Amino acid sequence: MLVNTSLSLENILKRPGGCLQNGKFMKPRKVVLVLARRYSGCKAVAVKNIDYGTLDCPYSHALVAGIECCPRKVTAAMGKKKIAKRSKIKSFMKVCNYNHLMPTRFSVDTPLDNCCQQGRLQRP
Repeated sequence: MLVNTSLSLENILKRPGGCLQNGKFMKPRKVVLVLARRYSGCKAVAVKNIDYGTLDCPYSHALVAGIECCPRKVTAAMGKKKIAKRSKIKSFMKVCNYNHLMPTRFSVDTPLDNCCQQGRLQRP
């Protein structure tokens, strides 16, 4: 009987059942819910995802763009200023940890290439 002696932690993690080989569930153009901090409860779209982290952020994260507040109901009795104020849409862009995002079954069909400028993707 042959015994495999290469059972180091690194080899176990690299195997298909190991935790480094999990499936990639967060993909660009996926609709997500933000679960933490200022934008908790807001809907967003994943623009760019980084699965294994970077030197700045050593955790898996995604750049998301979403709607902070949507337009409110407008009636005929309201004035022009109030209608203009209630018709605004506030948007946000944020780098979020995967732990703070909940993916939904929905995805966006339109391409997100022109969503943001290249210079804004990098942190100061």
